[in-house]
This record gives sequence, structure tokens and C-alpha cells, in this order.
Amino acid sequence: MTIREGNLEAPTRHAVDWKNHDFYDEAQCLAEMERIFDICHGCRRCVSLCQSFPNLFDLVDATDDGEVHGVNKADYWKVVDQCYLCDLCYLTKCPYVPPHAWNLDFPHTMLRAKAIKFRKGEVKASEKFLASTDVHGQFAGIPVVVQAVNAINRTQAARGVMESVLDVDRKAWMPELATKRFRWSAKKKGSASEVKDGQRSPGKVAIFSTCYVNYNEPGIGHDLLASLEHNEIPYVIVEKESCCGMPKLELGDLEGVEKHKNANIPVLVKYAREGWAIVSAVPSCTLMFKQEIPLLCPGDADVAAVQAAMFDPFEYLMARHKDGLLKTDFKNPLGKVSYHIPCHGRVQKIGKKTEEMLKLIGEKVTLQLNTVERCSGHAGTYGVKKPYHAIAMKIGRPVFKAMANGEPDWIGSDCPMAAHHIAQGMAGNGAPAAKIAHPLTLLRTAYGV
Repeated sequence: MTIREGNLEAPTRHAVDWKNHDFYDEAQCLAEMERIFDICHGCRRCVSLCQSFPNLFDLVDATDDGEVHGVNKADYWKVVDQCYLCDLCYLTKCPYVPPHAWNLDFPHTMLRAKAIKFRKGEVKASEKFLASTDVHGQFAGIPVVVQAVNAINRTQAARGVMESVLDVDRKAWMPELATKRFRWSAKKKGSASEVKDGQRSPGKVAIFSTCYVNYNEPGIGHDLLASLEHNEIPYVIVEKESCCGMPKLELGDLEGVEKHKNANIPVLVKYAREGWAIVSAVPSCTLMFKQEIPLLCPGDADVAAVQAAMFDPFEYLMARHKDGLLKTDFKNPLGKVSYHIPCHGRVQKIGKKTEEMLKLIGEKVTLQLNTVERCSGHAGTYGVKKPYHAIAMKIGRPVFKAMANGEPDWIGSDCPMAAHHIAQGMAGNGAPAAKIAHPLTLLRTAYGV
């Protein structure tokens, strides 16, 4: 029998059997972690990805014989807690993922451990609150209240309280609440009416706003709508939506993920079956519908239909370009742009679509592009938590330096939170200030609309 390295062909992702009683058997989970940790110890290719692997290897190296069996299993959680489920180890580094016979799935094993920890009640209330984006986002758009909340959160006293109560590091960048929510301020339907389907791209778009765009940076959503309007692509804002569930997934709250799935899928599947492309402007949210929910709900036809209809915005726009249906009448130069590819964009298996668009813009107007493809360290709520913020800044240090190359006029990332984290890191390194702009903002600026 020939054993082939898994990375000689596309990794095979198995569904998460989280409804099985054995999934929550801690002894079985610890045994699987020991098996996987032993393989990782013998390889060590992923040491630069996140803090999980340095923690693991430090634990192994501190044993008497330098082997995994000497690590106290209580210390396994020091590895689990550092995993933020970016999936880079599985999809970009590990040679032993399925179809390799060793069947190594580090992130899903960490997810299983997190689910056990959550079910045991060992996740802090502060972490649950941070993951409840639909709850603390409800203050957005409320006159006077939003201004007061934002003003208070800028003070050192308030940040001190947040640090002690919510475990949010007082030094970490935190998003402000929007004065107008995207779903309240955006036109629910675009002006274009003619649907021009392409071979690769449906001719109409349904927008899934995401919590971040809706509650924190609605301008990103408006930039997307402006570019769709410019290209005469009919769009609608989906009728209603809930959080995608990614923050719950990162905690191991799989019942919470299912609750959001049950709210979103019945709405989104109607658009999918009517031939709409469903577009989400935040990579983590897109990934939830493309990968994570389908892996948690295998065999669900509605989930599969939404999965097939889901697009990253630049995946969609570059498909329109290949179909000969995208306008390239860019007229405003962008100068020097440092662009960061976020982890949850890289693992969608779509290629570098945003970079392709920026290069396309550069064929028409001045755009000097610097692309950085490495984890920024922000990773959702991970980078703002007191126990992890310093580590997040350390992980992002190579990115901060690379993004500063050439003293860019603009810095941006498909993940808007990563962009602000990078800006904070660049400032901490003494790099000259650059304007932060989401790639959708850069696209709209180049179009001049």
C-alpha cells in the first residue's frame, strides 16, 4: 500500500460529528490530542503560525525524554486556548491531513476540545459576552447613546473597567459603534434591474451585511453597494439576518452556532434558490457559510444551497471580470497600497482575488502594490483579550514591518479588524501613519463613485 503525502492533492475535510455523544468524551478527546501532538512534535512545520505550536513544543521539550507522553494532559489546554481556528495549519502547512492515512486535523481537534470546555461551563461570562455581537451591537445607531458609549470607551478609566470586567486589554484597539447602522441607512434595493448572468457569476447580488459592517463600519457596505451600482448589478439587502456564528464557533459554543444557522439559512436559501449570488464583506462570515456550517451540518440541502451561492466580494467581482461584465473605467490613482490577505480569506480556496482586483486597477491608474500574506494576530476576539493581546501583537510583528515597506499611502485588509490591529502595530513600531481603507473602499475610490 502506498501512503501519499496529503498535500500532494487537495486536503479532504471531514464533517464534524458534534451531535455524537462520544464527541464530548474528554478522555477520548485527550487521547486524540496526544496522537496528533505526537505527529506535530515530529514535524514542527507550523511553529510560526500561532502560539498553539510554540506552547506545545515547549511543553514537549521540557519533559525528561522530550516526548509527548511526558506532557501532563492538564497542560494540553495551554495549546487549545491559543488556537483561534484560522485553519492555516490544515490548509497550507500540514502534510498529514486527509487523504493521508494519519488523518491529522488539528483545528477540528481543537474545536472538539473547546466544545468540551464550553459544555463543562469553563468559558468565562466575559468571553461569552464578547462573542455575542448581536447583543452589544444593539447600541449602534441609537442617537446620543452611541456617542456616549464611544466617548466613554475612549477614556482610560473605562478601558480599565473593561479590562477588569470583560478581560479586554486596555491597550487593544476596539471598534466604535456606528452612528447609523448599515441595514438602517442602505437602500434595500439597487436601481439596476437588468440581470446579466455570466458563466461564472450570477447577475444579481444579495448582501449579507455582517455584524461588523452593520454595527461598526457601515461605510464598507456602502462602498460595496456603490461599486455594484456602478457596474449596473441589481442588488438587495437580505430581508433579515443574525450573526454568522463565527464568534460562537471560536468559543466551542456549537449550540450557539446552530441557533444562528437556524436563523440565517431559511432566509438565505430563498435567495440561493432564486439564483442570487450571496455576498458578505467580512471573510470570517463568508467562511462560516462556505465551510464551517456545512461541516457542522452535512447532508442539509439548504445549507449546501447557501454554500454554493456564497461569494467573497472580490471573488464575485473578479468572476464578473472574467465573464466580461465588469467595468474597468478606473480614474482615480491610489498611490502606494499595502494590502494584507487575512487568514479567513486565504483558506476559502479562491486564490488572491482582492490582489487580482488591485492589480487590475493598477493597469489603469497609478497603484504601487505591496501584498502581505501572513497572520496579523488579531483573530476575532483573541487579539483584544487581556491574556492574549501581547501575544497577538507578537504574532503580527512581521506583518506590521512588511506593511510599512515603502511608506504606503493606504493600508488595508479584507478583514477590517485586522487592518486596525495592523495600524496599531505599525504605530507601535514607529512607522509613518497611513490611511486605513478596506479594499472595497479603494475600489470605490478608484471608480470615483
